[in-house]
Amino acid sequence: MSSDSAKSDANGLPGLFAALAGLLLGLALLKFGNPAILDRLVQPPTGFYEVLFQAWPVAWGYALLSVVGLVGLVVAQWRWPKPRWLTVLPGFWLVWQLVASSGSIEPRLTTQTLGHFVATSLCYYLGLSALPRARRLGLFWAGLVIGFALMLTIGLQQRFGGLEDTRRYVYSQPGWENLSPEYLKRLGSNRIFATLLYPNALAGAVLLLLPAVSVATWRLSSRLTLPTRVFLATLIAAGGLGCLYWSGSKAGWLFALVLAVVCLLRLPVPRAWKYALVGVCVVGGLAGFAFKFSSYFARGAPSAEARLQYWQAAGAIALAHPVTGTGPGTFGTNYRRMKSPSAEMALLTHNDYLEQACDSGLAGAVTYALFIVGSLVVLGRRSQTDTLQFAVWLGLLGWSLQGLTEFGLYIPALSWTAFLLFGWLTGQSQPTPVKRSRQTGLVR
Repeated sequence: MSSDSAKSDANGLPGLFAALAGLLLGLALLKFGNPAILDRLVQPPTGFYEVLFQAWPVAWGYALLSVVGLVGLVVAQWRWPKPRWLTVLPGFWLVWQLVASSGSIEPRLTTQTLGHFVATSLCYYLGLSALPRARRLGLFWAGLVIGFALMLTIGLQQRFGGLEDTRRYVYSQPGWENLSPEYLKRLGSNRIFATLLYPNALAGAVLLLLPAVSVATWRLSSRLTLPTRVFLATLIAAGGLGCLYWSGSKAGWLFALVLAVVCLLRLPVPRAWKYALVGVCVVGGLAGFAFKFSSYFARGAPSAEARLQYWQAAGAIALAHPVTGTGPGTFGTNYRRMKSPSAEMALLTHNDYLEQACDSGLAGAVTYALFIVGSLVVLGRRSQTDTLQFAVWLGLLGWSLQGLTEFGLYIPALSWTAFLLFGWLTGQSQPTPVKRSRQTGLVR
């Protein structure tokens, strides 16, 4: 170890960075839940209560991330784990976003998007090179657990009276009819969204963090009695599943079912029992899905139809601009010109991978998809021996799957967290190979 590294360890800088990073991500869940391209709609809070209860401009998040990043740069060890091509892909992807921005049809949106992508890429490399330096990550997970728990609390409060109280207050104000149609539509629904833009974004946060936060809660409470530990972990898990259910996210339900199947396949039980449990889970999950959303399908699945229109438009834009696209964050500008008068407007494609194709061309889409898929494959093999690492990987799988139907890449609270966790998992030492019994799947 170099003298500088020894000095940083002696000063506790790795631990300080881990604590600041966890605090930032926990705060992001509460304050930075809007897409970066909608930041113009977020008014800076002026009083104490506004700072406490309102969303913050993303520029405040950039300022906080800069402080965390400065500490991380002092702590970081720039050693690229294998496979090295995987660790350079986010950097190449970011460079290509800069290239694609040169011909943007909407420079203002592209500038906002690029700032967010720079922050997202920085989170990845801080997770890769700085977070693994901390020998203990308790403070990192504590910040994330607290932020996640507060987010769930707000979501549950909306479910049990908060939304109705908000509706009564808004409808009692003069001129409420002049509010944006999107806000009024969200306000009129019983679907909860907690501190994020809308219900599906809340579902994305639950998919991303519930597995890891549940395990982290269990480990952080190791000094408590067993019943207390069980209660706390169960409380987090039940609150997360409740928020996922009451968010009304159709895709979130199905992706959660996929994660449940992955967990069941990892159980150390005989293969016959394992497959039986998977069958029961799939049948029960699909039956519950059909019952819960029967009225939605009776209406013709309007949101699914709208997404098909977004995706068709994104494909047409990508084919017309295959090299550099039309500029990061510009799908909405194109779609406004292309959509039929009766079609619902959208600023984002509701598919992160297609959005890359139409905004930054084939190179941007391929680079991003290779990074996500490659990371999931490589890290899935590495994370089998540690429960927390597996839980993190499981959440990243859920977030990546939801990217097929949503725009989590463009929401700071989700993308900063996902990329930092991708980096952290990649920066871990490679575990020894796991040997399993062919008959039972038990680790030997």
